[in-house]
Amino acid sequence: MNTMQPFVPGATRRKPAHVPRAPLSRWSEIKIWWREIDRVLIGLVLLLMTLGTIAVAAASPAGADRLSTSTTTLDPLYFFWRHLAWQALGLATLFGISMLSRGNARRFALLMSGVMLVCLILVPFIGVEINGARRWISIGMQFQPSEFLKPVLAVAMAWVISWRMRDPNLPVVGIATGLAALVALLLMMQPDLGGTILFGAVWFVLVLLSGTPVRRLGMVIGAGVALLTVTYFLYDNARHRIDAFFGGGTAYDQVDLAARTLTAGGWLGAGYGLGIRKMSLPEAQTDYIFSVIGEEFGLIACGVIVLVYLAIVARVLTRLVDEEDFFALLAGTGLITLLGGQAFINILVNLQLFPSKGMTLPLVSYGGSSTIAVCMLVGLLVAITRRNPFLKSRTKGLGEFLSFGQANPMSDTPSDILRKTARETRS
Repeated sequence: MNTMQPFVPGATRRKPAHVPRAPLSRWSEIKIWWREIDRVLIGLVLLLMTLGTIAVAAASPAGADRLSTSTTTLDPLYFFWRHLAWQALGLATLFGISMLSRGNARRFALLMSGVMLVCLILVPFIGVEINGARRWISIGMQFQPSEFLKPVLAVAMAWVISWRMRDPNLPVVGIATGLAALVALLLMMQPDLGGTILFGAVWFVLVLLSGTPVRRLGMVIGAGVALLTVTYFLYDNARHRIDAFFGGGTAYDQVDLAARTLTAGGWLGAGYGLGIRKMSLPEAQTDYIFSVIGEEFGLIACGVIVLVYLAIVARVLTRLVDEEDFFALLAGTGLITLLGGQAFINILVNLQLFPSKGMTLPLVSYGGSSTIAVCMLVGLLVAITRRNPFLKSRTKGLGEFLSFGQANPMSDTPSDILRKTARETRS
């Protein structure tokens, strides 16, 4: 029997009843997560963390010796055992956040941005001062709000800039610039010049990809140079670090010692536990762990570390080549800029090519809350770059950004290209 109702012109057709989907089991969610994440990226990150664990074991005796007193002698592997515990918490954070959907990862980042921004504002009032800088808050455990704020705020700024796809007239760049300026001001009050420069680089990359005209970018670069010049004359911390780097002094002595330690082992290194110069390094297990790797495992091992970082950056950018979500493109690029930039600066400091900044080597150096913050960054990166492998991209993602200047360099900005591609896809 045919139960279909005859079509009557002008009549309203009733929509079929919505049948709710049964919720997925936990095992099904895990299988979907495993299928959609970038497993190569996860493997590279785990490799780097493993190499970092070995490096912390080598650097731990130097750090323990510096903290030991006439009445208290720390275990030579004191930092190694603590590092294992922090890494376990970091891995739990990484995999937990990576299981979030792209939308939930964005919501998490927005919530964390608000919480950490409030904490950063409170640092000058209730913060703990260590080595002349007030950057930490102590609530049972000490943590540095800026370490947690940078990755989540990068995602938040990417979300704000992505509004341009809905309405090109929205002042999204101005809003993002205001957020960046506020954070930079709070960081300089601590003082944290290195963190300010790193976060400024993330902001610049996001503004560049937002489609800002070349002339405005030139004005931004000029303003940045002028700001650094003013900072040199008005900001004592920056002036002392720059003067010490070029003219000698305490900070320069540390960087010089790190460079000498780095090359002391030659190509193959002195061997695990046989390094001597590392015992004189300040913060051997954190800021100068790259030099410890050079002394005990050789310059070849240092080269391997650099190659792994480059592979991580290249893998993420390759993943973004076919990304058709403007927000994911911006957020992924901002996060990998943050991770790669921090590693780049730390390595340059150890090579005596950059003033000392007090930055750790991400995923390698010993750290407490900083380890969790870096793992949170990687977790957000994995969650945002999740993709169904069975769905074919209909746009070229980052590929359009790399070639947009060839098509129409005077009028076609990256955001223009994405809007055109979106219209073509809908049609």
